Amino acid sequence: MSDADEKPEAYPADYVVPEVWTFERQGGKFGGTNAPTAGARGPPKPLPRGKHPLQLHSMGTPNGQKVTILLEEYVDLIPALEYDAWRVNIFDGDQFGSGFVDANPNSKIPALLDYGHDDSTLGKDEPIRVFESGSVLVYLAEKLDARVPPESRFLPPATKPALRAECLSWLMWQMSTGPTLGGAFGHFFRYAPAKIKYAIDRAAMETKRIFDVLDGRLGGADRGGEGRTWVCGDSYTVADMAIYPWFVMMYMYGPNDVESGIFLGLKEYEHVNAWMERMKARKAVRRGMQVNRAKMAERHGRADFKPEEY
Repeated sequence: MSDADEKPEAYPADYVVPEVWTFERQGGKFGGTNAPTAGARGPPKPLPRGKHPLQLHSMGTPNGQKVTILLEEYVDLIPALEYDAWRVNIFDGDQFGSGFVDANPNSKIPALLDYGHDDSTLGKDEPIRVFESGSVLVYLAEKLDARVPPESRFLPPATKPALRAECLSWLMWQMSTGPTLGGAFGHFFRYAPAKIKYAIDRAAMETKRIFDVLDGRLGGADRGGEGRTWVCGDSYTVADMAIYPWFVMMYMYGPNDVESGIFLGLKEYEHVNAWMERMKARKAVRRGMQVNRAKMAERHGRADFKPEEY
């Protein structure tokens, strides 16, 4: 019998792939909210609005944290800057409320509404909407970098095309690897209603490869072992902010048979771990990681943090 004739083992054992897939309610953590359709659910639910021009609707998970890290970095650099951050509880299905779907038709956090713009093509008091976390990072950097000293900017300017391309490439690298880290490994290791060895093994293998890519980058594997302080070299950028929360999460998936950091052997990535310590040393990073989590569901001003956190 050839390999093509062999039938793979099914799970459950009696499962046969149908000619046409039909939706059945899934089990697990997100089984009650996942569906194959888009759009708002339930009665109208407008989004809240605070007093600041920048209104962030998000949750303190990696895709939200990368944005609040950037915003907190700017808060440190721009005394007049503030923003409101409202929690969108994805476990409760808040992302399917009509107001949030208007902000992001894909129903994924984060979504940013910017009322402080001068775009005359929009109606009075109509915000610019920005969705998808990488897009939000680029939008904010292009908007706010002009208000900070050149050496403190987080997105290399067009006058430095090579560095800008490198930064955007690593940002998009994070965007492409996030579904593997969370949607594949995180789901099958923590949230799936059944522990499937093949799924966990495949996702774990790819997760470790992703860590190895970054470890080689930070360790200077492409330039004779001359290491880098930040992902793009000497410049701390939105690429670092985007990658960090996801890599933190890979140590924390649980409860499970073992914590994910131990399961994956993540301490072996020397350069990644040193970079993570540098990230954690930044006060803005530590603050950004707290926003829209259980202990700080909303953030409306500097007073939401302790003075020593600045």
